[in-house]
Amino acid sequence: MANKLDRRKFLQLSALSTPLLLSKKAIAKQITYSNSPIVISTWDSGMEVNAAAWKILSAKGRALDAIEAGANQIEDTINCCVGLGGNPDRDGIVTLDACIMDENSNCGAVAGMEQIKHPISVARKVMENTPHVLLVGNGAQQFAIENGFTKEPAKLSQSAENTYKEWLKKTDYKPQINIENNKGNGPFAPNFFPDGTPNHDTMGLLAKDSQGNLSGGVTTSGMAFKLHGRVGDSAGIGAGLFVDNEVGAATSSGVGEEVIRTCGTHLVVELMRQGLSPEKACKKAVERIIKINPERAKTLQVGYLAINKNGEYGAYAIQKGFVFSVKTNDENKIHESKFILGA
Repeated sequence: MANKLDRRKFLQLSALSTPLLLSKKAIAKQITYSNSPIVISTWDSGMEVNAAAWKILSAKGRALDAIEAGANQIEDTINCCVGLGGNPDRDGIVTLDACIMDENSNCGAVAGMEQIKHPISVARKVMENTPHVLLVGNGAQQFAIENGFTKEPAKLSQSAENTYKEWLKKTDYKPQINIENNKGNGPFAPNFFPDGTPNHDTMGLLAKDSQGNLSGGVTTSGMAFKLHGRVGDSAGIGAGLFVDNEVGAATSSGVGEEVIRTCGTHLVVELMRQGLSPEKACKKAVERIIKINPERAKTLQVGYLAINKNGEYGAYAIQKGFVFSVKTNDENKIHESKFILGA
């Protein structure tokens, strides 16, 4: 009888101790996270974006705040592809798209918004101050003004103005790219306009803070010379951005229509959930686009960028030329993404 009681007592104690052991393991894992904040972003312009975000991350701030600060940095810069200096639509109007998502699956977005300098900040207000996820056009602008933002006229960057004037001569809306030198003369060109100016369109960024929490954001003026009212993937949760704090986060850059067709960033995160590395998950998502229409894929560019809960990152693109920027305690570097089509 004593032996039976002892055995029963041992089993009860073992059952009680198991959660404690698991808890210790979880705590140990969180300590690992707390020692390794990271921010990654699309394109080489992400170096400055990362630097702005790092000021918050290095001070043990929240990933969401770092995302907003990084996006604000490039929105303040007069360039061809983000903010009020960005590429206009075919009517000469600059419209902005942005979205943001935090570690609790809260998200907000704006699309087709005019004359507001910081669309990422308006998207955050949508997330925090409304029951909605997406506001568009005049409604987004009205909401921004009601929340303290001011209207500012768009002022095209020199490259955006030059390429728009050149485009008006033909108003050709067909994608045309030269894969050999990675240059093109249509709005779908992977990295450059005909005059050699960059066509990097979207700024997507992802961050993990010292608490191990993930957030992400996207900001863009959208596809050059698009139809007025066109919205790509950049304002779409699950398309241009997706964050799952248990698994990882992903963003995209390139032809948004192709990303939307496959719910691209959600696909990347779900592939990571199945155990794939960020790079392999991005590759699988790119392959999905190519499989749908191999001939169309030859004429366009899409790149995915992802990070998992452990802070591992990776990217993949359809064509050569997609690059991304990384900032950690030990690294501050631009990486070339692997790609599938081309040399």
